[in-house]
Amino acid sequence: MTVLAEIPYTADGTVTMIGDQAMMTLALEEAQAAERHGDVPIGAVVVHNGDVIAWAHNRRECDRDPTAHAELIALQRAAAVLGRWRLTGCTLYVTLEPCAMCAGALVLARLDRLVYGCDDPKAGACGSVMDLVREPRLNHRIDVVRGVLTDECGQLLKEFFADRRLVKQ
Repeated sequence: MTVLAEIPYTADGTVTMIGDQAMMTLALEEAQAAERHGDVPIGAVVVHNGDVIAWAHNRRECDRDPTAHAELIALQRAAAVLGRWRLTGCTLYVTLEPCAMCAGALVLARLDRLVYGCDDPKAGACGSVMDLVREPRLNHRIDVVRGVLTDECGQLLKEFFADRRLVKQ
């Protein structure tokens, strides 16, 4: 994976769309790695203060672990790099809207920002089916940007599942 050292920020400290697209491109590279070993192609990248500190892709099939989602693995790696469980100051880029398990982990990790590629109309927990990351009854809420490189992220998933349907016939 290519790691970009600098991400363009705006004057108020938020990442620009160009930076979001660059980071989502890295997440897409990770998603392609998942696909190569038969996992659903989802990739994730964690950025802290403008630096990529962790990246991961789905490993449920190869690890035989129902919790081996790209988001959770990336969070674990980011916490190890930072030496703390609170991921304040971090943004997670992920190709598909996180599920309830991952959204809960993002809230518990105190993540500042989530950027995802395409909505998950069946299991999305960051605005589609439910919205755990902005639930007012929880003690932390996450800023969410959705739809970054949505066509590319969605196409990768569509092709993966189309290929799987062909194999089953």
